[in-house]
Amino acid sequence: MCIFMNTLKYLQTHEYLLDVDLWRLFANLEELSQTSFGFVNSLLRIFKDYVDICETSPSLDFISVLTKYFRGSLCQSHQTYCLNYSAAVFYLESLKQRHDFGIYLKWCEQNDQCRRLHLPELLVAPLHRLTRYPLLLKNIWKRSTDSTEKIMIYSIKEKVEKSIRDLEGKVKWLDNFQKFRHLQEIVVWPPLWDRDKRFFIPECLKHIFKEHMAENILSPTNRHLLYEGKLTLAESTRFLDVYLFLFDDFLLVTKTKRNKKKLGGSDPGLMCPSLTPELQTVIKEGGSCTVIDQPIPLDRLVVRGLEPLHVSVFGLRNAFLIQHENRYRQCIAAFLLQAQTENIKRTWIAQITAAISCFTKSQETKKMSSFTLPAESSEI
Repeated sequence: MCIFMNTLKYLQTHEYLLDVDLWRLFANLEELSQTSFGFVNSLLRIFKDYVDICETSPSLDFISVLTKYFRGSLCQSHQTYCLNYSAAVFYLESLKQRHDFGIYLKWCEQNDQCRRLHLPELLVAPLHRLTRYPLLLKNIWKRSTDSTEKIMIYSIKEKVEKSIRDLEGKVKWLDNFQKFRHLQEIVVWPPLWDRDKRFFIPECLKHIFKEHMAENILSPTNRHLLYEGKLTLAESTRFLDVYLFLFDDFLLVTKTKRNKKKLGGSDPGLMCPSLTPELQTVIKEGGSCTVIDQPIPLDRLVVRGLEPLHVSVFGLRNAFLIQHENRYRQCIAAFLLQAQTENIKRTWIAQITAAISCFTKSQETKKMSSFTLPAESSEI
């Protein structure tokens, strides 16, 4: 992989591919390579010393090397690289569409040191190496004969495994955070007077409502996105392309709007790799997802599968109904939705039903905990 990185550095010193961000593509690869190389060299030096003086030193002293690297910079360097990996792969895909970047990739791939591997295959190599370190430590632990040494090696192995688990959590958190940040940019919340023409608000009073707009409702610290996808909404005179977001506490129905002139579209390289292809297309075209109605809380949501006989007369297939009920169980909104296939319809119904069930159980648990009396004081 250093062939690709060093070649790109050379090209940029000669004013080629200057707009390619080296860090976004390779992150701290240079630091990681130096640290990994130092670790391997230290291990080989121990083997060499053992061979040279095996008669006087019957055991191998791994502890100093393992402690130095695994409690030092080795795992930290891998974590920095791995946290950037998914964004790097997505950035690479956007760059591969360029002719000049394609020439650069082909030239590097012809190098014998690359062994006919492509850059995506090389970018993932440090991730695989990190997951193999616990196996290496386990093998060293098995072959160690000193009890004190075995305890220390096992302790280091446990720390490395914990580091990998922590990294998985950080990657998921970062991915979720970036996705919600992009959702905040793409989801548009129309004001009350635009959403429903029945409500008249004088211009002099609109500032009151603007202070309480709902952009911050899409926050990764408050909720989790469980499921999402594109469906068709049946209205009285037309069919509307909609995009649904199922969170762990409410359902959001939006209509997708595309800007064919691509004005204000986001840079593809800046998009979150976890966004679905449909949302990526919307962003590329400078579009948005406009909220059709208020969020539907899961404890106020009813989903019903419809028989084909009931809706086929209207030209609908794979249809299901979503109802929004108020606290008095009155229906205040209804959405007749159509999926592309019967399987997609069933999946949506199953996902919504499961989300409602989980939300209901969590609310019941909170109520039970709030009604639980504290332990009686001994002073009473």
